[in-house]
Amino acid sequence: MINGHCLHEQGRVTSLPRVRADHHLNVSNAPGPHETKFVFKPELRSPFRRRERRNVNAVTDLQLAANGDVEHPAMPKTAEEIAADAAACVEAGATLLHLHAFDEHGEETLEAGPVGRMLTAVRAACPGVPINVTTFASIISDPVHRLRLVDGWTVLPDLIAANQGEEGIDDVSALLSGRGVGIEACVLSVDDVRTFLRRGSWSRFARLVVEPLEPVAEDAVALAEQMESELRAAEVRLPELHHGVGLASWTIMRRAVSNGHSIRTGLEDTLVLEDGSPAASNAQLVAAASAIVHPSDR
Repeated sequence: MINGHCLHEQGRVTSLPRVRADHHLNVSNAPGPHETKFVFKPELRSPFRRRERRNVNAVTDLQLAANGDVEHPAMPKTAEEIAADAAACVEAGATLLHLHAFDEHGEETLEAGPVGRMLTAVRAACPGVPINVTTFASIISDPVHRLRLVDGWTVLPDLIAANQGEEGIDDVSALLSGRGVGIEACVLSVDDVRTFLRRGSWSRFARLVVEPLEPVAEDAVALAEQMESELRAAEVRLPELHHGVGLASWTIMRRAVSNGHSIRTGLEDTLVLEDGSPAASNAQLVAAASAIVHPSDR
């Protein structure tokens, strides 16, 4: 799902300072989506990102994907609902939050107001838990409009999810990394992996999110293996988080944990538990996924 947050690191609490921009991007004079050179400023890198680079996959995180373009009676949409749901999921075992903001009509949005209200509410309910906010192009398909909206954010997340196959994503990443926000590089296909590899400078990312979004488990695993093969061949050394969709997501999560990777679950990803029965809530999904990460706690 990002003024001072705390991160739990092997029993210690590490401060995560907030960095704000002195000025916003002048979008009218901004380069096109294929012209931006996306470079992190070293002085803005957070302890969270440094920790993950030093200890690649040393800690298996469990990210909640609370909401999105799905229908479920328990899916939270208002800032208050999202905050309460996130708190319940943290109690159930979530260590990271991936969130979508919704407007007053119940529609997904990247507008500053809803994003800021959501972040403020969730931080109050879940102090110290890193929050990742979507920048998904399906919410705003026009890359220039998306960039203008993100440039207007006054309350910033810890991280954003940056889908590598989307037009204009380097512009969004460059803008927000310049304001101290971490970037998750998300790959949904082999083509996305190849685009990510061509861009190089992989250490600028907080982590790599591998998303084999095939509904059949065998197909999802095959896609994950293809993407991983390309990443291994290029010797990419980033912490990885893996997730799937639907019933197949449980196979992907088990496989990821066995390989030392972090995982993600929530109503955005699946409406069913591992046995195929309907999930009642995000917290139920997180509790089930937490049992995969920590089987000895069962």
